[in-house]
Amino acid sequence: MPKQKLPKMYTGIKKRYKKLGTAVENLGKTIRTIGPINDKTAHLIQLAAAAAIRSEGAVHSHVRRAREAGARQEEIYHALILLTSTIGFPAVSAAISWTDDVIEER
Repeated sequence: MPKQKLPKMYTGIKKRYKKLGTAVENLGKTIRTIGPINDKTAHLIQLAAAAAIRSEGAVHSHVRRAREAGARQEEIYHALILLTSTIGFPAVSAAISWTDDVIEER
């Protein structure tokens, strides 16, 4: 899968606040290494959280990252569908739509 271009806002903040950008990157890397959860599962969890807060950009990002970590398309959609009774059908529908954006660009 080709490396995705980072969002302009993210790269702009990283450029403007170099220490913050480094800290954010290191935080994500550190968090993924301190426990027993593998990268694929971690990104599916983060995808679910992104869907719960209705963050289109984060859903896009974690779909891509989950794919890069080996998640199958069916696992990604199932992770979202599992949220229906928790965050509601409209929020899940939106997250599936955002996931389609990424899956269909392949």
